[in-house]
Amino acid sequence: MTDILLIGLLAFLGAAAAGLLGALVLRFSRHRSLIVSLTVVVAVAVTAMLVGTLAVAWAMFLSPHDLTVVTTVVAMAAVVSLATATLLGRWVAARSRDLTLAARSFGDGGTFAAPEAPATAELAALTRELASTSAKLDRSRERERALETSRRELVAWISHDLRTPLAGLRAMSEALEDGMAVDSQRYLGQIRTEVERMNDMVGDLFELSRIHAGSLALTPTRISVYDLVGDALAGADPLAREHGVRLVGDRVQAVPVEVDAKEMSRVLGNLLINAIRRTPADGTVAVAAHRSEKGVVLSVTDGCGGIPEEDLPRVFDTGWRGSHARTPPAGAGLGLAIVRGIVEAHAGRAEVRNVTGGCCFEVTLPPA
Repeated sequence: MTDILLIGLLAFLGAAAAGLLGALVLRFSRHRSLIVSLTVVVAVAVTAMLVGTLAVAWAMFLSPHDLTVVTTVVAMAAVVSLATATLLGRWVAARSRDLTLAARSFGDGGTFAAPEAPATAELAALTRELASTSAKLDRSRERERALETSRRELVAWISHDLRTPLAGLRAMSEALEDGMAVDSQRYLGQIRTEVERMNDMVGDLFELSRIHAGSLALTPTRISVYDLVGDALAGADPLAREHGVRLVGDRVQAVPVEVDAKEMSRVLGNLLINAIRRTPADGTVAVAAHRSEKGVVLSVTDGCGGIPEEDLPRVFDTGWRGSHARTPPAGAGLGLAIVRGIVEAHAGRAEVRNVTGGCCFEVTLPPA
């Protein structure tokens, strides 16, 4: 029993000495290649076995021939182990270099292309995460490009829309100053109309800026959709009469929602105004509301004739007005962007789809 303990102690001391030496080497080479670390680990294992074997052999007083045999066997095992560790390290390092080059490509603005060569499970998991991150970056870049395009269009349209009433206001004010206005009351009425138009435009810009800045403060209250729709229809009725458009709201269920009544009235008002202006005379704008599995759905269906399929994804973008002409329909193209911002602030969703003879705008809100 004493011999066994002595042999175990000698083997442990030899292995511990090799382990401490290997730990020091690993500490100083921790920033070097993985090949070095693998080689050091294998060298520590082989050295620990060799030192322990030699210590035990000397304690057992083996013959020089037996000691040479043991040493040779351990040395051959060390050579094979080191060669295997070197090959493994070179393979892992090569896969890491491939992954580094692939990551550099999408970091410079490109798309991540996963290396085709097989890799370890850890490197494969890292590759999947990089591919997922690359896809998210691509979507973010696409959204950024779309937003930049919308901003440029908005600036161009706002500049044009502001320049037109300002030019008219200047001409009318000069005519009044020079006493050239035959009907001064008509000029004053026209000035007031243009000022109100500009005020509405500035108000829309301010509302949109609050939405984009995330500073839109909501005061939710429990209210019936029936009351919301009724108020919106009453507010839009004069405009509908002016354009010769019929308003229909006989398919509105009295389901409750918890929303900011003022902001949701603006949503419905914007949708109704947009629908009335794009529906020809003698056309119909229908409002409906019902409860579904997704929540409470409010819809406004017009008779605009439909929206081109390629334009459907852009309908709620800032500045979109459904026309490439220099002077598109009235408005700065902010109404639908405000609709989406307010609805999303209520944790809802705004969508549009084409229907027979027109299109249908749907607002889905969480149930109360």
